[in-house]
Amino acid sequence: MGELGFPTLSFLIFFPLLGAALIFLVKKESLAKFIALGTTLLNLVFGIPLWTNFDKTNPQFQFVETFWWIPFLNAYYKVGIDGISLLFVMLTLLISVLCVLCSWTAIKQRVKEFYALLLMMETIMLGVFCALDMFLFYVFWEAMLIPMFLLIGIWGSHNRIYASVKFVIFTFAGSVLMLIGIIVLYYAGGKTFDVIELSKVQLPVNLQYWLFLAFFVAFAVKVPMFPFHTWLPDAHTEAPTAGSVILAGILLKVGAYGFLRFTIPFCPEATLGLKEMMQIISVIAIIYGALVTLMQTDFKRLIAYSSISHMGFVTLGIFTLNKEAIEGAILQMINHGIVTGALFMCIGVIYERTHTRDLSKYGGLGEVVPIFVFFYTLFSAAAIGFPGTNSFIGEFLIALGVFKDRILLGAFLPLGFVLGTAYMVWLYYRVVFKEVPAEIKDQLYDLNLREVLMFIPLVVLVFMIGFYPQVLLGVLKDSVIQIINFLT
Repeated sequence: MGELGFPTLSFLIFFPLLGAALIFLVKKESLAKFIALGTTLLNLVFGIPLWTNFDKTNPQFQFVETFWWIPFLNAYYKVGIDGISLLFVMLTLLISVLCVLCSWTAIKQRVKEFYALLLMMETIMLGVFCALDMFLFYVFWEAMLIPMFLLIGIWGSHNRIYASVKFVIFTFAGSVLMLIGIIVLYYAGGKTFDVIELSKVQLPVNLQYWLFLAFFVAFAVKVPMFPFHTWLPDAHTEAPTAGSVILAGILLKVGAYGFLRFTIPFCPEATLGLKEMMQIISVIAIIYGALVTLMQTDFKRLIAYSSISHMGFVTLGIFTLNKEAIEGAILQMINHGIVTGALFMCIGVIYERTHTRDLSKYGGLGEVVPIFVFFYTLFSAAAIGFPGTNSFIGEFLIALGVFKDRILLGAFLPLGFVLGTAYMVWLYYRVVFKEVPAEIKDQLYDLNLREVLMFIPLVVLVFMIGFYPQVLLGVLKDSVIQIINFLT
């Protein structure tokens, strides 16, 4: 039982599965989206007590639930959250609602199966962020592959099979190494999978380096870090809008979350020893990702490549290993989920009307769909990191931490910021200004009430975090200090 006298986390994790089962029981396909919306909305409401009852001054895991699971392996069903995982749990609850809303009219085939898979995906993502047993974490981690593979492979665009197979090969290959690392950790740590107990074990330094590299491949693929990123543009481009939003909003974060939750606590000496290598790879990702983004002509692929650059800032912040940079990295993960998720929803809205992502066929949207352009402008400004928006705070904290740690490395950050601004402004010019092409003008119509409602929570978060970041930083502070303490 958690602090609320009720297994709150388990209820949140598995409640979406009830909705998925109900979807399969009803005969009418049209009911599936209403059940999915009701389930995700209720789960978001059920998550509010988690936020209001979380003790920000306590850096330990809270709402912990422990049950025997596989006795002969000493594996438990153990879940709990600290300030870091609380933010990702709340983001997952919100993103799940938005994924249902943005699919409302776009999904016309196998509707029941689609929404059931979305709900299964919510269960798995929540499980990843709450798991406090390595065996349980690995089960949730691997389970993510199945629904995402099906979402891309069945409801994706023309090259969906290629993209879904590539996604599975990359992520499964990384996961195999992590599984070996978990088994070695199990024996080296006293035959336990308990995350809290394992973080107390002082492992030999040589073993730490080996484990770091085993976990690194799995997490680097998911982030994705250069050069493990090549699956991302294809998966993002071919996935349905909800799949792209889940990828950008949540799945890219589980790798960075893994670095924070497992790599640093389990392998502190190796983390310090490989810090410089991780920083250099991150800077390459920032510059390379931004340069490749500038060359894209596909609306969705452009935003996909920009994620490589944005996540480079995140890993740079994590491996700068000071309070400011890690807080900025975590904040930037949340911000990227909000802003890039919103941009993928914007693309989905326009693609549903024009059935093209070719930027040469866009232009003049400011004249035809002003409400859409209003929201698109806000999210573009946030993606650039305009002061007053959420991304500005995250990037500022990362830059502060990097300059504090190494001025030479910080000298590369302005180039990343300039390139990031350049590709977003160039994209904005091609989409919003110029003349409206005749072939899409008749197909365009402005946002309806459902579409406006799905953007409003994201706009609120953009400015709430932008003007009052303490609402998230206050939750994070003690958990980040706890992670840094592993390095001392």
